[in-house]
Amino acid sequence: MKNKVKTAVLVSGGGTNLQALIDAEKSGVLDHGKIVAVISNKPGAYALTRAENAGIKTYTVNKKECKDQSEFEEKIEKILEENKIGLIILAGFMSILSENFTKNHDKRIINVHPSLIPSFCGAGFYGLKVHEAALAKGVKVTGATVHFVNEIPDGGEIIMQKAVKVHEGDTPEKLQKRVMKQAEWKILPQSAELICKKILNGEV
Repeated sequence: MKNKVKTAVLVSGGGTNLQALIDAEKSGVLDHGKIVAVISNKPGAYALTRAENAGIKTYTVNKKECKDQSEFEEKIEKILEENKIGLIILAGFMSILSENFTKNHDKRIINVHPSLIPSFCGAGFYGLKVHEAALAKGVKVTGATVHFVNEIPDGGEIIMQKAVKVHEGDTPEKLQKRVMKQAEWKILPQSAELICKKILNGEV
């Protein structure tokens, strides 16, 4: 069997980006990585059901049950070690990771953000808020960005971007769906494949 990078996907919600990754693995777009664990910080997140349906191991680390950030991250670290994880993908993971954690996994954590960074990014910009801000500003083009994760929210090096047109009469919800379909679900698996290849080649 071909050498593959064992990958963990961190989620908080419905898991549409996770589904895009699962589908990409099936279709061969994600060929050098294998999703072996899905970790949610929210019990009952539908993303866990998607993972179970795909035969992927699932874990829940409920932040509310941890005394602090370091206990929360220690529990995640334990799961990563148990599964010999080489790449961590944040797919709608609604929890900021500490500098300690991100430094420990330098160039091994990627995230998808629903705008063209550096527009509409950083602390407080997540989910629909990003699209609300884009529409309020009146931009004609938005999109999505996949980037490495460091201690600054949305501050890591950009891996891939894809532009998406804003239509007349768009609502934040309509725009969110278009950005997901046309950008996020395409560039997240492509970026994961690119980084997995680089890891196997010793380039990152």
